[in-house]
Amino acid sequence: MIAITILKNLRAPPLMNLVFANRKLSFYDTSSTPKTKEDNAKLHREQEQRNAEDVLFDMFASEETGLISMGKFLAGLKTTGIRRNDPRVRELMDNLKKVHKLNNYETGSSAETQHLNRETFKAVVAPNIVLIAKAFRQQFVIPDFTSFVKDIEDIYNRCKTNTLGKLADYIPQLARYNPDSWGLSICTIDGQRFSIGDVDVPFTLQSCSKPLTYAIALEKLGPKVVHSYVGQEPSGRNFNELVLDQNKKPHNPMINAGAILTCSLMNALVKPDMTSAEIFDYTMSWFKRLSGGEYIGFNNAVFLSEREAADRNYALGFYMRENKCFPKRTNLKEVMDFYFQCCSMETNCEAMSVIAASLANGGICPTTEEKVFRPEVIRDVLSIMHSCGTYDYSGQFAFKVGLPAKSGVSGGMMLVIPNVMGIFAWSPPLDHLGNTVRGLQFCEELVSMFNFHRYDNLKHLSNKKDPRKHRYETKGLSIVNLLFSAASGDVTALRRHRLSGMDITLADYDGRTALHLAASEGHLECVKFLLEQCHVPHNPKDRWGNLPVDEAENFGHCHVVEFLRSWAEKADQSSEECKPEAVTSKTQADEEICSTSDLETSPTTSPIPTPVESGSRAGSGRSSPVPSDAGSTASAGSSIDDKTKPGL
Repeated sequence: MIAITILKNLRAPPLMNLVFANRKLSFYDTSSTPKTKEDNAKLHREQEQRNAEDVLFDMFASEETGLISMGKFLAGLKTTGIRRNDPRVRELMDNLKKVHKLNNYETGSSAETQHLNRETFKAVVAPNIVLIAKAFRQQFVIPDFTSFVKDIEDIYNRCKTNTLGKLADYIPQLARYNPDSWGLSICTIDGQRFSIGDVDVPFTLQSCSKPLTYAIALEKLGPKVVHSYVGQEPSGRNFNELVLDQNKKPHNPMINAGAILTCSLMNALVKPDMTSAEIFDYTMSWFKRLSGGEYIGFNNAVFLSEREAADRNYALGFYMRENKCFPKRTNLKEVMDFYFQCCSMETNCEAMSVIAASLANGGICPTTEEKVFRPEVIRDVLSIMHSCGTYDYSGQFAFKVGLPAKSGVSGGMMLVIPNVMGIFAWSPPLDHLGNTVRGLQFCEELVSMFNFHRYDNLKHLSNKKDPRKHRYETKGLSIVNLLFSAASGDVTALRRHRLSGMDITLADYDGRTALHLAASEGHLECVKFLLEQCHVPHNPKDRWGNLPVDEAENFGHCHVVEFLRSWAEKADQSSEECKPEAVTSKTQADEEICSTSDLETSPTTSPIPTPVESGSRAGSGRSSPVPSDAGSTASAGSSIDDKTKPGL
């Protein structure tokens, strides 16, 4: 009964059932044989998925034990920017915990420190294999995330030595921040995350809430209605100055007057039937959706402090009411309280970087992939942030940095690089205009190193880095990197090249392939990997007519020569066996095709019982091999290894 209960708890829709049998976890497809084009396409995708799983296992598996360390695998995943708490790999982490529980590990041990065999690993990663394969294939917007992070760390450390600026003191609670606090978080549109410094220290949003409330108003009312009440032009004045534009409207939603009017639109037009408490919860729910469920709270002490020191903001409210700026039936006291509440929402760098990335991603949260705002709304919000986001420094910021940004007097700086990433920097010391000193320095150094300025030339600007480009995106550099990996004996790098879909048979100008280089340097493991798993031809000739076995013999690598000759003999035997009786002669290409197909189509069996058998033998823990309905084209070596490697 216990075994049956465990099996029921582990079943996961659709079609892929998690089965525990003979101390192994595996998925099996209960669908019937495909009969349509869509089914064939699905089967092809599943085959590619299985190949990716095998390559990932080979990349991280230990040669001594034949098992994979999940701690090492998750650390490798983190270098691509994907964290363990990412919602998109939740199934992977849940499966790890299930394996940990089923194998009766000690209570004090962690599920992430387990060592898994091939079948168990494939079962664990299967639900998230598309994202994981994309990460290791370096197909995210920042392919070489590790190098990018190193450059960001250098800029962060330079900014840390900046001691200029002073704390905001017009709100008493803000004057209590530690002036040495300095945190920075990055989130790309693909959900790659990096943080350094005081990123978990909570602070209030202040003016960084203004573009978010403006976005909600645009989403619900549309730009025509919103901008009939508030303008779109930079004010050229202080953010809290008692002034309206020539149409008797606040200049833009990023200054205090415009933000107060936006809050009145939320109260009077977006949700007119809601109470003050309900409209606050409604707004906070939007913020949380943008942050992907990260921390968004409320600081009541700052709220009370801000309301007590709000003479200028109340003056702005009365001045706008005098000029009939507000919608009808506006309760000014409720509007002012709602504005102070939005400014007093509490968060940290981690959450705000995801919000910034959601703005960079056209309103779609990168970590949850939820569409929060329409792309047209984000376009309008970023346009206003670009021209009005950093108080009276906005013109200089647009000139020097050239990116949409919004700063707040609590020390926050939200920077958006459209279609690339969102960045949030937090440091309480401010300059005389109310912008964080370290945050401004970081933004300026960022665009001086990378071509992120909106008007940087991406083709001819050679003195700046472009992290969006892959280091080996050209064919010539791909060949150089592939051959260098083979010559240096780096099997892990070769596995990455295979996982990325690179043609492993590529040759340089002299016709030398990776197999030539590996053989000439005596790297037997590379030679085995290229032949056994990449299925490269064993007899390519360079421009001088040399074979890989000739290279190994010339440099005295006897063990490589012996292996290559035995491999050639097996290939010749296989080609003879697959030769049709009616054919009297064949070309060298025919021999290579026969030898390759013979290696790839060895019959395999699946250790997974059929649904009927697994149900009848659940209590005994026995299973009989049946032919795999996924086909017989699994990667060479994987089925053989699974029979010899111990189960968990």
